Amino acid sequence: MNDKLAPFDVSDYLDDEGVMAEYLAACLEDPNPDVFLSALADVAKAKGMAQVAKASGLGRESLYKALAPGAHPRHETIRKVVAALGLKITIAPAAAE
Repeated sequence: MNDKLAPFDVSDYLDDEGVMAEYLAACLEDPNPDVFLSALADVAKAKGMAQVAKASGLGRESLYKALAPGAHPRHETIRKVVAALGLKITIAPAAAE
């Protein structure tokens, strides 16, 4: 049997802002900053990179570069991208253990 599986693309499942927010929040907890950048790229892809680039005031290529693994985007860039996604960044107390 020659079964071929389609590659998994998380952006196919990011279909509403609640799901996007939960996904980004979970990825933000990872100590590796590339995990969050990759998640932002996934969400931007789900929304449409061109649309996010325009709404954030960034060029498409600049957006791709800012969200690439190993990139060190400025805080201002992250805030613009998050706002363009229709989301916001919040801080909450750490859960007591």
